[in-house]
Amino acid sequence: MKNLRGALIVIEGCDRSGKTTQCKKIVASLEKNGTKAKYMNFPDRSTAIGQIINGYLTKKEDLSDEAMHLLFSANRWELVPKMKKLLQQGTTLIVDRYSYSGVAYSAIKNGMNLDWCKWSDAGLPKPDLVLLLTLSTEAMNSRGGFGEERYEKNEIQQEVVKVFRELKDSTWKEIDADKSIEELQEELLLHVKEAVETSQTSPLKKLW
Repeated sequence: MKNLRGALIVIEGCDRSGKTTQCKKIVASLEKNGTKAKYMNFPDRSTAIGQIINGYLTKKEDLSDEAMHLLFSANRWELVPKMKKLLQQGTTLIVDRYSYSGVAYSAIKNGMNLDWCKWSDAGLPKPDLVLLLTLSTEAMNSRGGFGEERYEKNEIQQEVVKVFRELKDSTWKEIDADKSIEELQEELLLHVKEAVETSQTSPLKKLW
C-alpha cells in the first residue's frame, strides 16, 4: 500500500498576529489525535545562512535588498530535502512563514519587482493550505513586543498584507486573528484537518 503523505500547511500574516503560538498549538493538537506533525519556521536561524539573516533582522548587519532576498530564498531551498522526506513519511508540516513572506517583504521595497521576487522561490514545494492571519492596526499595536525587529512598523505591515492578497490563490484562507487564542485555534484546526485529509493521496505540487 502506498504511503499517505503529510500535508504542507503554511501560516502567514502580519507580525504579532499569533502565528508561532498557533502553529505550535496545531502541531500539539494533531499529535494528540494521532497525526504525525512537525513545526517548522522561516527564516530558520539555526543554519549558516540563517545566522546571516538573524544578524540582518536584529539590525547587526546591513546587506543590499537583493542579496537579502536571495539569502531568505536560499534558506528555504536548503531545507527542501528535509521537508520532502518528512512529507513522504506521512508527517504534516505546520510552517510558520514561507515564500509568501519572503516575496512580500521584498516586493514592498523601492525598485524590487514582484515577479523577480517570486522567481528565486519558483519550484519550491507548494503548500496544500495557506492560512493568512490578519489584524487591525489597533490590535497589532496592543500586542507585546511589537516594534523590536526591523520590519515591525505599521506602514510596512499594511503594505505586506496587500502583497499577500496579490499572491492568494484557491489554497488560501484569510482569517481575522483579533480573537482569543482558543477561538482562533478552533477556527484554524477546522481548515487544517480538512487539508490533512484531502492531501494524503494528492501529489505535492511546485510553487509558481
